Amino acid sequence: MKTIVIYNSKTGFTKRYAEWISEALSCECTELKEASKKNLAEYDAVVFGGWCMAGGVTKLAWFKNQVPALAAAGKKLIVFVVGGSPAESPDIPVAMERVFSDEVWNSVKSFYCPGGFNYEKMSLPSKLAMKMFVKTILAKKDITEDEKKMAEMISHSYDISDKKYIEPIIAELKQ
Repeated sequence: MKTIVIYNSKTGFTKRYAEWISEALSCECTELKEASKKNLAEYDAVVFGGWCMAGGVTKLAWFKNQVPALAAAGKKLIVFVVGGSPAESPDIPVAMERVFSDEVWNSVKSFYCPGGFNYEKMSLPSKLAMKMFVKTILAKKDITEDEKKMAEMISHSYDISDKKYIEPIIAELKQ
């Protein structure tokens, strides 16, 4: 099966997952900015990876625009989303359902892969926004233990990525 993995990454976590998938499948891997030069109709499977930001997935609209034609041509379509929350977080299924509720996504399998935060690679505005977000959480009157844990976790750089999270993606592609 001829497969391409296309990704959008800011601090490296999504790129890492894209490369792990590409390596496991011995397939092509490219950044989103190069994907517009590709004829996606030449591939049997198209995998797109983006990262979570403010309740959405970066550059997902680009992939969503490709879905109707690719699905009509019978292509296998997969999206993986990389975020800073642990995979077992109860917020993940809710967020994934919200992002992928549109019927366009019926022909696309979606997966979540935990990544982390890398403040050293973030832009200054992103760093400031995250610091303000942490302060907002901690200033809440009725802060929960989960919110305290989250604020502590995202207040510094960390990496919770793991190759095991690509296993369901690889299995789906090999079906």
